[in-house]
This record gives sequence, structure tokens and C-alpha cells, in this order.
Amino acid sequence: MPAPDLVTAELTLTGRITTASNATFLGSIGDAAVVYKPIAGEQPLWDFPDGCLAHREVAAYLVSEALGWNIVPRTWLRDGPFGEGMVQLWQETDPEQTAVDLVPADDVPETGWKQVLEGEDQNGRAVALIHEDTPALRRMAVFDVLVNNADRKGDHILAMGDGHRFGVDHGLTCHSDHKLRTVLWGWIGEALSTEELAGIDCVLSGLEGELGRNLAKLLTAEEIASLAARCARLRRAGKFPAPSGDMPAVPWPLF
Repeated sequence: MPAPDLVTAELTLTGRITTASNATFLGSIGDAAVVYKPIAGEQPLWDFPDGCLAHREVAAYLVSEALGWNIVPRTWLRDGPFGEGMVQLWQETDPEQTAVDLVPADDVPETGWKQVLEGEDQNGRAVALIHEDTPALRRMAVFDVLVNNADRKGDHILAMGDGHRFGVDHGLTCHSDHKLRTVLWGWIGEALSTEELAGIDCVLSGLEGELGRNLAKLLTAEEIASLAARCARLRRAGKFPAPSGDMPAVPWPLF
């Protein structure tokens, strides 16, 4: 959990992200740059009727912490200029790096990347959606399966200068129904690594203790039970799943 000063010190707004579908602000708490999403600025969603998006963002952070992979930047609930909301530490990305890309279909790299799908751009040219083939993105894909992420767009993956990859925008997670929509489908059928399996075990054990108690403040009992079931199912399978169900397997837009 965040240090007390991040919870109690003044949150000053410095700007607004106007491209976000819900009210999203840039701000600062002392020297720390943050993103602030007030609950009062959320638009109601018919397919996520329980709780609020801010609670789901914090729940996703708690699962990330239980995994031990530092996927989600530090995220917490606190009061702000527009009431209680989710606050997350801002991350400065490397503009020279990208983890997910659209490239000409005949220009897909032979190594280091996975192709997810092929289609046409607005000019009718064949393009391919690709993503890095790295341990960092594999871990994020596992995380997305566990939290049932319905909105893993390419722009929701932050490429850091040191090679680390953060995932953000987790308001559409932890639903009890299957809703997985992601651009990270490159490892379908591949066996999970020892580290990935161990991370799932950490979440399962945490749900019996502190993680479970903290999630109970944010999610419904059914949603927590579904999280446990997803963990157990992925642990048993021991491999990356394929898309299932009738819903689209990728979010739209892709970025």
C-alpha cells in the first residue's frame, strides 16, 4: 500500500487527459506525478454494473503485487479535488520503444515478435498486429487472464527505458463473466514457465489471506470467487489459453 503522505498530502491537478472516456486528470502529490480518476467522473457501464471502475483498478494493482511482477504502477484510493478516486503513479515512457505495433503484413520480424492477427488499414493495405516476445509481456498476458481484462489495448502497455513494461487502465477487469479482450494473444498453447506458475500460486495463496481480505473491500464475493477459479483453471492447464466464447477476442480500437 502507498506511503501515508501519498494518501493524505494535497493532490494538486495539473492537467486533464481529454482522450479518456472517463474523467482523468494529471496531478501531483509533492514531487510525485500522478494520474487521478475520480469515481464521480465515471460513466455508467451496463456490462460492469457492480462497484466502480476505480475499485477495479486498485484490485488489479493488488493482484499485480501478489504476483510480484510489478505490472501495474502503484495504485490506491484517496480523496481528491473531485472526491474519492483512483490515484496511480505516473510513468515516463521511452518514445523510442514500442511493445505492440501495426506493421505491413509482409514486414513482420522473423524473431523477437509474435503476430496476433492480420487485416487491412484504412487504405486497404494488408497489416499485421504484432507484439514483443518477451518475458515482461508474457507475464502481463498471464496477469490479464487472471484479472479477466476486457480492455488490453496496445496503448495500455507502457514501454519503459529500462525494458520494463507497465500495464495501465484496468477499470474493466475482475468481472465474474468471461470478458478477456487483449492484443496479447501471441503465446496461445505455449506452456507456462516455472516463474509464471509460481506467480499464480502466490495469488491463490493470497486469496486465502491478506489479498482476499483487501479485495473484499473492492469486489463482490462472486467476482473474487471467479478470480480464484480463473487462477486454478490456468494453473491446471499450464499453458496460455486461446480465445473462447462469442465475444470479440481483441478490444476495439486496438490502440
